[in-house]
Amino acid sequence: MAKRKQTDRRKVLTDIYNILYKTFGPQHWWPGDTPFEIAVGAILTQNTNWGNVEKAISNIKKDHALNAKTLHGMSHAGLASLIRPAGYFNIKAERLGHFLSFLANHYKGSMKQMKREDADILREHLLSVKGIGPETADSIILYALEKPVFVIDAYTKRVLQRHKLVPEKAGYHELQEIFHKSLPLDVELFNEYHALFVMLGKHYCKPKPRCEGCPLEKFS
Repeated sequence: MAKRKQTDRRKVLTDIYNILYKTFGPQHWWPGDTPFEIAVGAILTQNTNWGNVEKAISNIKKDHALNAKTLHGMSHAGLASLIRPAGYFNIKAERLGHFLSFLANHYKGSMKQMKREDADILREHLLSVKGIGPETADSIILYALEKPVFVIDAYTKRVLQRHKLVPEKAGYHELQEIFHKSLPLDVELFNEYHALFVMLGKHYCKPKPRCEGCPLEKFS
């Protein structure tokens, strides 16, 4: 019975992916020219929209400061000023500072060196950094370091729960395990799937849902 349930879930998740991909097309996530820029973006995007993050990163680039050593050597006030468009800039400057210290102390400021680390160890280390939770840690691991972990966000959880594919009280780890156990552990697949959930959440599965025309209508 358990094996059949797993097979059914694999088919449903595969069908959903195919429908979303056909509807929205490839999303080319995560925006960023380097792994370091992607990691910075993952931290800055907490509690704000991506447009604001782009403005903050643009400020950093204009200041020729988008590298680990320069940002790590910057004062809190200086960093906060650059990332002001991202909102909660004092809190985010502090969080970014914690990440930069972590990167310097554990990996000599090198994302390449960080990428050599095992994904499970990386996740454990990232979660120990103040201000980095599971979603941010997994976004860095998947998008910046190209390791196959599925990112669970509010969009993903909302879609799965509304279509009664997961229990109402399912937590982050439980939801993530569904994808890890049901689908191939593939970076490109996880990257695209998460981005497609975001598209669905923005256009249809909003807090107040727009169900008419939703590509997943048949799963309701």
